[in-house]
Amino acid sequence: MSEVITGYDIVVVGGGINGAGIARDAALRGLRVLLLEKNDFGSGTSSWSSRLIHGGLRYLEFGEFPLVFESLHERRRLRTVAAHLVTQLR
Repeated sequence: MSEVITGYDIVVVGGGINGAGIARDAALRGLRVLLLEKNDFGSGTSSWSSRLIHGGLRYLEFGEFPLVFESLHERRRLRTVAAHLVTQLR
């Protein structure tokens, strides 16, 4: 890419979960965002996800109680804002 990219405040290279999240956050903050991905968005490592939501229980083993509470809080938040994407395992 030898041409200078203009008209954007930020250029994000990589359209996986991290790149897409960064691009979304920047756009929500009013920045003009260009998201670049050489393949289809989310087709790399992000497509191999187990799609399991971490509940933070493994942190109990090491006494990392703040991380347990944070994980549970974030899981609850995800179930609130995207319930159509989350199914609880029993």
